[in-house]
Amino acid sequence: MKLAYQGLLLTAALILTACGGGAGSTAATDPTPTAQCDPNDPATYSECGTVLVALTDADGDFLNYTVDVLSLELETANGRIVETLPRTTRINFTDYVDLTELVTAATVPPAIYVAGTIRLDYTNAEVFVEAGDASKEAVVRDVDGNVLTQTELRIELSNRERLVVTRGRPALLQLDFDLAASHTVDIVPTPAEAVSEQFILAEVMPVDEKDIRVRGPLVSVSQDEMTYTVAIRPFHDRQGDFGRHTIHVTGETEFEVNEEMYVGLDGLRALEAAGPGTPTVAAGTLSVAAREFTASIVLAGSSVPGIHRDAVVGNVIKREGNFLTIRGATIIPADRRAHFHDDVVVEVGPDTRVFRDGHRLSDLGIDAISIGQRVTVRGSQPTPTTDAAAPQILFDATQGVVRMHLTHLSGIVNTVMPGQTDITLHGIDRRRVEVFDFTGTGASPDLDADPDNYEVATGNMTLANFAAGKAIVAKGFPNAFGAAPPDFAGRTVIDYTDVRSVLGIGWGAAGTAAPFSSIGPDGLTLDNDNEDIDVRHYIKQGPVLIDLTALNSDTVIVPHESNRKAFYIKSADSMRMYSDFADFVVDLNASLDGATVARSMHARGHYETDSNVFTAYKIGVYLIEPVN
Repeated sequence: MKLAYQGLLLTAALILTACGGGAGSTAATDPTPTAQCDPNDPATYSECGTVLVALTDADGDFLNYTVDVLSLELETANGRIVETLPRTTRINFTDYVDLTELVTAATVPPAIYVAGTIRLDYTNAEVFVEAGDASKEAVVRDVDGNVLTQTELRIELSNRERLVVTRGRPALLQLDFDLAASHTVDIVPTPAEAVSEQFILAEVMPVDEKDIRVRGPLVSVSQDEMTYTVAIRPFHDRQGDFGRHTIHVTGETEFEVNEEMYVGLDGLRALEAAGPGTPTVAAGTLSVAAREFTASIVLAGSSVPGIHRDAVVGNVIKREGNFLTIRGATIIPADRRAHFHDDVVVEVGPDTRVFRDGHRLSDLGIDAISIGQRVTVRGSQPTPTTDAAAPQILFDATQGVVRMHLTHLSGIVNTVMPGQTDITLHGIDRRRVEVFDFTGTGASPDLDADPDNYEVATGNMTLANFAAGKAIVAKGFPNAFGAAPPDFAGRTVIDYTDVRSVLGIGWGAAGTAAPFSSIGPDGLTLDNDNEDIDVRHYIKQGPVLIDLTALNSDTVIVPHESNRKAFYIKSADSMRMYSDFADFVVDLNASLDGATVARSMHARGHYETDSNVFTAYKIGVYLIEPVN
């Protein structure tokens, strides 16, 4: 009755690493930090450096995972401590599966940073998992069964490559909280229980295909340079200054300023006219090499959710006339902090304005909003509530705005034809397809969208590699309500045989002395018949769970040959990180000496079903060492 796919249990430690070598690496020489730099004195900022800290999350089983981050300190080799967060900030990690948020641009002394501490507060945590067709609140406990309150996690950076901060060039640190690797979830109790041994991977030079989001009030605009600068204020914080950052725009950047649409330079002019202090949210891409953020969409003023009026973010699961049921909703009140509420009923009307990401005009009507669509709705919430278990609440958007966002489908290919692929739909934005009511989506009742044969228009995209039976994901927009078929207009299509496969396996609380039938510099071979294997023994490939114990041969795990790579060995009190697979294998072979046993393993990469080979960019093995 537990979740079929459970995360790898790792110790309660936050490790910051540049994916460099682990034990035995040559430590970098730590210079004395610039004495003239005082992060608390703006007059000395010319002598300081900057650390851009971004947050992302690997996909997991949570609908909502919100905690407070109390502080994030960095430490140099000679013991100098620098705080990078000026105040407590509230984070919902599930917001960052498909994007990365810039958290802070911290002013720090130039130095090589080797350690630090992060403090998390679970006192007011909001954690929800999916149980059947609904959400279920979960309590987070440690491995001893205690409810988590405040936690203090030690940060240790890799010896081979550390966080180097110099004047004039921002350093970049990306934190990746892998929820699946950090938790085991039991949905049977009420509330559900999530056992946590937190693991966060950090990279100094991340290679990532996710979009970046930057929030904060406007500081200044430069029309000549096609840029504007904000005081970073991440997530839905209404106070604080987390440093300055400059956003670049192009002639193609889409702006919505105070609910009016602009493009390029006209948008910058409207932003400048709105004036300093205007709230902004920008989504775009970050050039890691240049440390330059370029926005594709900018929202400002009353177009920012939660500014001047309430907002709701979620997916439309049902529509009856002008009433939309939004599932998995985050409510962003104009006068309180954001909170989770699974179902919200939104009323729209003829005066509701409708925008769509990438559509530069405001000529859309409410008929454009169909089932599955991910939306942000701005309006008013007549009956405020913070109780996620309360009955559905009514949200009034009859004089408001609905912005439609890129929506993600996952499923299995049925057929491929020119300009279209038909799939068995499994989920929309990580919610099971069973929660969606497609009544009314078709031009007539017999043409309503059928999840067993969901029609995705693909235009000129080449789908030659998408054979029947393969896992697939599509990103785009559901067709207008009452206009199907086709059911969905795909913008991009991803073959899950190439990306986002996850392998998780466990060998029980006692572990196993022989998890692999072979260990070598070319790869690891799992013993899929090991009698110690517990309930975790799956490869998750998009919507498909592949049972390792049901395969005809042992699964081979090989390292990715390029791009990002991270291999780690975890024991009770340490995390050893490697970028070189051969070094990782030497340590693993030496550690599995009969007395030390493996408790679990987690890998991310892509899986080839025909060869039963998993090519991984991330491999972690959790070892239980004997007690002295």
